[in-house]
Amino acid sequence: MNRDLLRVAPVRRYFLALASSALVLAGIVVLQASALASLVTGSRGALVWVLVAVALRVAHGIGAGVLRSRATAGIKAHLRGELLEAATARGPGWLAGRRAGELATLAGRGIDGLDGFLGGYLPQVALAVLVPVAVLVRLAFTDLASAITVAVTLPLLPLLGALVGWQTAARTRTQWRLLSRLGGHFLDMVTGLSTLRAFGRDRAQVDAVREMAERYRSATMRTLRLAFLSALVLELVATLAVALVAVPVGLRLLSGGITLSGALLVLILAPEAYLPLRAMGTAFHASQEGLAAFTDVAAVTSGAPNAGPAPARVAGRLPAFESLVFDRVSVSYGDTVALRDASLRLDAGDRVALVGPSGGGKSTLLAVALGFVRPDSGRVLVSGADLSTVDLAEWWARIAWVPQQPHLFAATVADNIALGADVDVRAAARAAAADDFIARLPDGYSTVLGTAHGLSSGQAQRLAVARAFGRVDAPLALLDEPTARLDPTSEAAVVDASRRLLAGRTALVVAHRPALLSAVDRVVEITAGRLRELVAG
Repeated sequence: MNRDLLRVAPVRRYFLALASSALVLAGIVVLQASALASLVTGSRGALVWVLVAVALRVAHGIGAGVLRSRATAGIKAHLRGELLEAATARGPGWLAGRRAGELATLAGRGIDGLDGFLGGYLPQVALAVLVPVAVLVRLAFTDLASAITVAVTLPLLPLLGALVGWQTAARTRTQWRLLSRLGGHFLDMVTGLSTLRAFGRDRAQVDAVREMAERYRSATMRTLRLAFLSALVLELVATLAVALVAVPVGLRLLSGGITLSGALLVLILAPEAYLPLRAMGTAFHASQEGLAAFTDVAAVTSGAPNAGPAPARVAGRLPAFESLVFDRVSVSYGDTVALRDASLRLDAGDRVALVGPSGGGKSTLLAVALGFVRPDSGRVLVSGADLSTVDLAEWWARIAWVPQQPHLFAATVADNIALGADVDVRAAARAAAADDFIARLPDGYSTVLGTAHGLSSGQAQRLAVARAFGRVDAPLALLDEPTARLDPTSEAAVVDASRRLLAGRTALVVAHRPALLSAVDRVVEITAGRLRELVAG
């Protein structure tokens, strides 16, 4: 039983409902056994009670199934909401790279794996606690010797189940880690497929994915093999336990030591006492992958230190924008140092271009300015306020950001420009020189983007610039290589639009090509994480 999962409010309510359902079923089981024993011995009116018990058991089964389905779906939706909320709060810096793939696997297959726990194992836990108790109480009033035999043999099943369960849990955790790693690596490979093909490394990555999938398959088969063997052991022990009850009862019935009605009641009820425990042992194995995934869910939602730093929260309103200062900022990713004691000051109206070789730290500096990445040392000051102490949502509202690879959602062109804000979409598109190609789309601004209506890199980049133009009140513009990977025509259009965007704003621009340099006042080179100003304006 996972105690962390039981701390989730919907799970606690669900377990209470399961306990009530199990209590009802325990009463129905005793009623049905008693009625059947009376019917076989010729008691009048017993047939009515048998039919009533059967009808109640069928109705209970239907109701319990509906309860399990609805509660399981609600709990999974609750956990996904918490997971995505916590991941979003950590910011894009935490989501970057393979972690995004692992998060997608966790939110999808991982949480779906809880079906086995919520819909299978947890209901059986409630039944395994209450049904055997009700059976033992009824047997104690009918035949104390049989009740003692059942009470002595019952603990054997959970004991054996626990011994096997330890091995199963360990193997399932390994299986889940392999699946999570496979999902993360696969997404990372698909994202960079064009680069891999350009350098002839696509086949090597196919082989790597195949090898990881084979390891996952082997781990899954080992886990299933253990599950099948443990199910055989539990069935064998339960069968022997029932035999230990049935044989003495049969001998005593022949000698007259017990009535036929009492013997029948014992023989009917004894298997019912072991049935929930056998089912719980079988359901245990199906629940382990989901529980292993929930451990990762809890690590994200609870803010575990190894899950990454959460962004700062509100500590006062952000003052009017006057300056952006990087004060001896250092950032490292593992053993790789991205920024080394980087210091830079932008006063209101300054427009600075960042140049330098790939991997020098330019995009990292922008990520620090956006609050996506927290410095290992040093600080970022916004109008004198430490960025780590301000409300990031308020800070982002003051930034017009054009990323290197803009993301387009499966929504209309207008929605992709506005992003839910109150924006003059057409004015923003005209300013970004995007109005012409949007007008040529099948439904214009109402065209839904996706596989049917994809855009070129240049068109997508102009939509990103249009988004930035929609931030009419944003005093700061951050552009991360907006002309990268564009043809000359698209580059010229984006450069012209970017110049108009930068007019009257403070700007920090990452530029590999010289096309944007004429729109800035200063040029700063970043090499191996160190800043050096080349041109002063």
